[in-house]
Amino acid sequence: MTKEELIKKKFHIIQLGCDKNRVDGEKMAYLLINYGLKQVDNTEDAEIIIVNTCAFIQNAKVESIDYIMSAINCKSEKCEKVIVCGCFAQRYYEDAKKGFPEVDAVIRLKNNDKIVDVVKGLYGLDTTKNDCAKISALNRSLSTPKHYAYLKIADGCNNCCSYCTIPLIRGRYTSVPVEKLYNEAKALVKSGVKELILVAQDVTKYGADLYGEPKLVELIKTLSKIKKLKWIRLHYCYPNLITDKLLKEIENNKKVCKYLDIPMQHASDSVLLAMNRKDTFKSYEELLQKIHNQKHFIAIRSTFIVGFPGETKQDFEVLKQFLERQKMQYVGFFKYSREEYTKAYNMPNQVKEKVKDERLMEVQALQETIMLESQKRFVGKTTECVLESINPDGSLVLRNQYNTPDVDSVVYVYDNSKKVKIGEFYKVKITGLDGIDLMGKIV
Repeated sequence: MTKEELIKKKFHIIQLGCDKNRVDGEKMAYLLINYGLKQVDNTEDAEIIIVNTCAFIQNAKVESIDYIMSAINCKSEKCEKVIVCGCFAQRYYEDAKKGFPEVDAVIRLKNNDKIVDVVKGLYGLDTTKNDCAKISALNRSLSTPKHYAYLKIADGCNNCCSYCTIPLIRGRYTSVPVEKLYNEAKALVKSGVKELILVAQDVTKYGADLYGEPKLVELIKTLSKIKKLKWIRLHYCYPNLITDKLLKEIENNKKVCKYLDIPMQHASDSVLLAMNRKDTFKSYEELLQKIHNQKHFIAIRSTFIVGFPGETKQDFEVLKQFLERQKMQYVGFFKYSREEYTKAYNMPNQVKEKVKDERLMEVQALQETIMLESQKRFVGKTTECVLESINPDGSLVLRNQYNTPDVDSVVYVYDNSKKVKIGEFYKVKITGLDGIDLMGKIV
C-alpha cells in the first residue's frame, strides 16, 4: 500500500476516562490528521478504530473491555484495524495482547506519539520514513465544543494514595514547561477557545519537578496574558497545596473562575490516614473556612470514597456530618474499588458490597438536599454565562463560572427572543430552580 492509498482511510477514536486521557486522544487524532487521514464521528464510517481506554477502577476497566469488544465486532463490517491505547493498554499490556487477538495493536502510553508509525506499520508502509507534515503549536483535534478545551499541565502523580493506581499506570509527576503550555494555550485561543480548563492529577503541584517549587500561580499569570482568553478553570487541586498565594490569585484575577475542584476522598482522620492522604478533618475545615472567607464566592467541587477498607459506621457518620457542615456545591461519590498492586488491596476489614451500596445511596441523597439549598443563593442575581447548546424547542443551555462542563448543574433559559450564538457569553438573571439546575433570562 502507498501513502496515497492509506490517507484515504478514515479513523474514529473512542474516548474513555478522564479529561487528561481525552487530551492524549486529541493529540493522537491530530497526528493522524496531520499525516493525511480523516477523522470521523462514528465507528460505522471508520476503517481504523482507536479505543483510548481507562483503567482507574473496576467500572472503568469493564467499560474499556466492552468498547474494545464493540470495536472488534465492527471488523465484520467496514472496520479493518482496531488499536487499543490509554490506561488499560498500559496497565494490562500483555494481557490485552493475549486476551484480544483480534486487536491489531496495543500501545503503551509512552508510544502515543508514535500512532502514525503504528498505523503505517499495520498497512505495510515504511515506518522509518518521516513523511508527516510539520507539527504546529495547535497540536490537538478538539473533541470538546470549540469554545473550551482542557490543558493538561502535568502527567503522573507522586502522592501515592493507598487506593490509587495512577502512579502505577502513569508514573511519577511530570510537569509540562510553562513556555510549551503558553504556546499551546495561545494556539487554542487563536482557534476559538475561550475557556481553558487546567488539568493534572494534582494541578497545585505544577512545576515542583521542573522549578524546585510549585509554580501554578506563575503559570496562571502567564496564561492570563493571552488577550482573548476569557476563563481559566482549575481541576483537581490537592488540598494541602492550596496556598494563600493561590487563593489571592483566584480572588484578584478576573480570568480565573471562582471555582475549585478539591478531591478530599473522606473526612474521618482514621480513614484519611489509611488512604495515605496528608490532610485531616481539622485541616479540611480550616481550608474550607479560608475559602468561604474570600471576598468573592468560590464554588467547590469535591469527591469522596465510601466503603474504604476499615471504614466503620462512625467513620461514615463523620463523613456525613462533614458534608452537612460544609455544604459544598458539587460532590461526587464513588464506591471503593479494590485494585490489585495497591496498598489498600491487602488491607483487612474490606467492606461488603451491600454496605458500600447503602452508604453510597445515603450520601448521594444527603448531598442532593444540600445542593438544592445551596443553589438558592443564585436566585435573583445576575451572572455571566456561556451558551453551551440550543435545544430543538429553542430553549437555551448555559453555564456560568461556577459550573464545569458536563458534570455540574446548568442554567436554562426557556423563553428567549434574543439572537444568540453557541460559545458566546451573556448576562443571565437567575429567576428560580429547575431541580438542581438554575433557570433565568438573558438581560
